[in-house]
Amino acid sequence: MFERSSKTAVAPVDNGLIRERARFAALWERRLRGGRALAETIHARLVDLYGEAHRRYHTLDHVRHCLSEFDRAAVLMDDPDAVEMALWFHDAIYRSGAVDNERRSAELFRQWSEGHADAAFLRRVDDLIMVTTHRDSPACRDERFIVDIDLSSFGLPWDAFERDGRRIRAECADIGDEVYYPGQLRFLLSLQSRPTFFLSEFFQRRYERIARDNIRRVIENLRARGYG
Repeated sequence: MFERSSKTAVAPVDNGLIRERARFAALWERRLRGGRALAETIHARLVDLYGEAHRRYHTLDHVRHCLSEFDRAAVLMDDPDAVEMALWFHDAIYRSGAVDNERRSAELFRQWSEGHADAAFLRRVDDLIMVTTHRDSPACRDERFIVDIDLSSFGLPWDAFERDGRRIRAECADIGDEVYYPGQLRFLLSLQSRPTFFLSEFFQRRYERIARDNIRRVIENLRARGYG
């Protein structure tokens, strides 16, 4: 007969999440008011949003990937704190097929930071979030960097890149193939037609060739399947 333990089970500590919370809190305290308690509360809310059940690609792992790439290039940016804050928030609101995800994410940042930041910083972060729609040309160096960071997964090895593609498709399960894949093809062709895929010299050196090879393979596959 086994005796029941009197000890209460304790959930394992996620050291990575603790470090990320400390990183976010430090960023918040550098540029916004309200203190660490507020910063940690907002971080917890972001973690909840990025953990929504319908997400497969636009999760906290995507933010982590972006922050890893940000760390490599931050020294080259004009306002790295604004870029980092925008990365934390750029996909905070995400619904497949919605055209206003970035606008709502930017508005969420403004709502949560209201009264805690100066107007220039709010406007800068808002602009950086909005440029990740990839609809308009970046207007400044930091906008070019955040666009490159958001698309840096195109420079992953093929297997990892293809895995991300499957995750993005899974998020759009309610969209039929006849709509999803022609839209994907148009987006990829627009990226392929750029003089350079990446807009900053830093990311061009790191990932340009791999990203172009990955895009070419996807486009060829889609055309072979009758799209476009």
